[in-house]
This record gives sequence, structure tokens and C-alpha cells, in this order.
Amino acid sequence: MQRRKFLKSAGLGLAGAAATALSTTAMAQAPEIKWRLASSFPKSLDTIFGAAEGMAKRVAEATGGKFQIQVFAPPEIVPGPGVLDAVKDGTVQMGHSASYYFVGKDPTFAFDTAMPFGLNSRQQTAWMMQGGGLPLMRALFKDYNIYNIPLGNTGAQMGGWYRKEIKTVADLKGLKIRIGGFAGLVMARLGAVPQQITGGDIYPALEKGAIDAAEWVGPYDDEKLGFNKVAKYYYYPGWWEGGPQLSAYVNLAAWAKLPKEYQAILEAACYEAHADMQAKYDARNPVALKRLIGGGTQLRKFPDEVMHAAHAATLAQFADTATKNPRFKKVYDSWARFKDDQVAWFGIAERPFDNFVATAGQKNKSAK
Repeated sequence: MQRRKFLKSAGLGLAGAAATALSTTAMAQAPEIKWRLASSFPKSLDTIFGAAEGMAKRVAEATGGKFQIQVFAPPEIVPGPGVLDAVKDGTVQMGHSASYYFVGKDPTFAFDTAMPFGLNSRQQTAWMMQGGGLPLMRALFKDYNIYNIPLGNTGAQMGGWYRKEIKTVADLKGLKIRIGGFAGLVMARLGAVPQQITGGDIYPALEKGAIDAAEWVGPYDDEKLGFNKVAKYYYYPGWWEGGPQLSAYVNLAAWAKLPKEYQAILEAACYEAHADMQAKYDARNPVALKRLIGGGTQLRKFPDEVMHAAHAATLAQFADTATKNPRFKKVYDSWARFKDDQVAWFGIAERPFDNFVATAGQKNKSAK
């Protein structure tokens, strides 16, 4: 089976049908393979952690149980921040993480997840699949002995939980906030003190006052992690994560040893899980937000002053990083051109439609 032909027939989100392509004869001859996958996410989150489990289930189904991938939560094999190195070094064959966790190694990793004031989830997928993003990212990951495959997107995230209100930019001065990726550099420009804390450790840090604020994903996950119990104010939008993508990491040597049929099945299963993750968030977040507000959470929109200051700081950080890092500049130039076209197009088709539906719905409710 040719991998490209397989993926073309499978399509995004259709792995369940296409990944059953192994014939009875091929199934009998297929080797038995067992891999370990290290996740950066806690087992309690059936959305993010569950995406890797769903992918592994599809792979097993499509190979008649011949290709098994066991998913481990941190720190069962390695801590969450250790996933990339674990795959690079061959400690595990696979990982599942948010690549912007690794901006300390190279800020270019952030493009594989999300950039402040960047692409929404559909645009991120479009850039990766059709806009040249995936080849650029694979060139980066190859230097780390990894073959990367998109595996999940949360959609636009919330701006996080705060123990005090944020009314002006001055309120960010000295604010200790758990925030990942490139956004931490932007927050530092605004006077905040970014903290890198894994998902399972955020609650105790916020409860004990070790941090003043924390962002994670959105209502469904945030409610599960209990942030509403230790912080009152819930801000939006998460301007640093308009469409954050998660990725599967595969050790290059392990990938090369896989039969071509297994490679095709694995990629198709990742793409199905990629679509399924956002479907789950989109279905579950609205109901979870209603519960949070009903329980006393104070929903707040970031003031325009804060948004404009963050946007200016983001552009300055982009410029500084591009000057110092040629690889970042190469990817940024591609990404920025694509983003400009996407913003123009969405401004004609998607945004006017969304805005009208939202305002019309409010008017209809008021009329009743």
C-alpha cells in the first residue's frame, strides 16, 4: 500500500473507514509491534489525554491488534516536560504533547502549536496541511530525531483564572501566571512573571498562592481540574491560543522500522483523533461554562487596553526573535503570509456570518 494514496483516500477524520484496509492475508502476515507513548497530559483529562488513547485504539483495530500503542501519563515514564527528549532519545517510541512547551530549546517549536494573535484552529490545520507548515515543522523536528504528526486541537482557549481582577496593563506587573509557550515571553514584556507548570501541578500552586493566575484550556478541562475553587475571575479570550494544535511525536528510527501499511494507519488514526478532539471541546465547553458561572465564577473580558498592549508586545517579540533566530524567521515569514490571507478571507466569509448569527440570536431572545 502506498502511504500517500492511503492518506488521500482516508482524508481528515475518516481513519476509521480507511484504516481497515489491511486484507485478511496481509493481516496474517503483519508483524506484532508494541510501542509506548508518553503523554504530557494528566490521565484525568479525557479530551487531551484521551486523544492519544483514541488514536491507539484505532491503530489496534485497523491492524487486528497487531500494532499496540500503550499510552502513559506523566510521570509514569517521564514528567510532562520530558516527552520530547524521551522520544528523541528512544526512551519511548512515541509522545503526545504541545510543542510550544519546548520553546526553551527553540522558539520555532511554538508554530507547531499556537502563536499569540495567530491562527484559529481551522487556519492552523490549513497552514499545516496545505500552506507549507508541516514540511517546515518536520524539518525542525528531524533535528530532534522526531517525525511529527498533528494530533488534536482545542479550538480557541480561555484567558485563564485570576485571583484578582485585571482592569489595566498595570495589573499585570509582577503577576505570577502559569502560561506556556511563546506567550510567556510576551507576558514578560508586559511585566508579568510567567511560570512553566504542568497541568496536574497547577491547582496546588494556585491554591497555595505560589502563582496568582493560571491558564490551561477552557471550561470543560478547567472545571475538571478545579480551578474555579481557587480563583474567582475567569478571563477571555486566550489571545495567545486562537487554535492550538497538539502533536504526536514518533522516534525516527522507530518510524523507519514500521511497515508502510502501519505508517499509513498511524497517520490516519492521528488525523481522526485530531478532528475528534476539537469536536469534543466544542460540544462540552458551553455546558461546562454554564455550570461554572452557575457556581459563582465571575466571567470577565480582557479590557481593550490590555488586548492592544499585548498585541503590540507580541509584534515586538516576533521581530526580536526573528532577528536572532534564522529558522524562526523562515517559518515566521511563511506563517505570517498565510495568516494575512486567512484573515482577509475569514473577514469576508466566516466572521460576518458568525457575527450575524450571534447578534441575530440575541435579538430573537430579547424579542421573546
